[in-house]
Amino acid sequence: MIRPLLLTLGLFFQTAVFAQSFDHSHKGFTDILKRHVVVYDSDLKSAVNYHMLAQQPDRLNTYLSSLSQVTQTQYETWTQNEQLGFLINAYNGFTLQLIVNHYDQFESGDADSIRDLGGLFSSPWEQNFFSLLGEKRTLDWLEHKKIRVNFDEPRIHAALVCAAISCPKLRDEAFTEDALEKQLDDQMVAFLSDHDKNGIDDKGVYLSKIFDWYNEDFDNVRDYLRQYKNALAESETERKLLTTQFNIRYLDYKWQLNSLENR
Repeated sequence: MIRPLLLTLGLFFQTAVFAQSFDHSHKGFTDILKRHVVVYDSDLKSAVNYHMLAQQPDRLNTYLSSLSQVTQTQYETWTQNEQLGFLINAYNGFTLQLIVNHYDQFESGDADSIRDLGGLFSSPWEQNFFSLLGEKRTLDWLEHKKIRVNFDEPRIHAALVCAAISCPKLRDEAFTEDALEKQLDDQMVAFLSDHDKNGIDDKGVYLSKIFDWYNEDFDNVRDYLRQYKNALAESETERKLLTTQFNIRYLDYKWQLNSLENR
């Protein structure tokens, strides 16, 4: 009886130590983003230096390997903010890795966007190219089966970046537990303040297709936008429009790579 008890206590202790040892500051990812992401247009947009990242992939691979080592048991000991920050960083990080792994196709002109990296019968978001929480995973699983299912948080759609120029900006720092609330709000404000993607004109309100694709996550899009009226509207007249049943149209999505060359 003593030996099984000791084994159980040993495993518990090992899991507890492992849980504490994970770097929830995600400093490694922040270092990568600071080095390779260029923020511009009054901090509303960003572009990635994929050429340099593809030449220096070791830091990214090392960071993503540390994410892959996290077990489901370890993950379940974390706070909600630790879990969500981890998952957002994983999505953005593995998306970068997907582009880097196929960057020769972009340099040769065989690929123009992430969508070109899919197979004949599958999209790039359905590729099992990384491991997370003990199993091989896809980007679709990470976004649609994990993040959207486990977290009632529409601001994730301003934080998850799929490497396209119509995406929200890729933040030049990792998402962390302590700063997560402010970071998510900053992302949504920046996204709605980027009037190449969202705004108001003489036809009404125009929005990114993201608000159309994920309409259910925002519950009532008009009510949701009213929370961010100062970001979306540029004048008192526009702010008054947001108090009405305003018209909404959705912009075509530009899938070209969010690279320095396409900014």
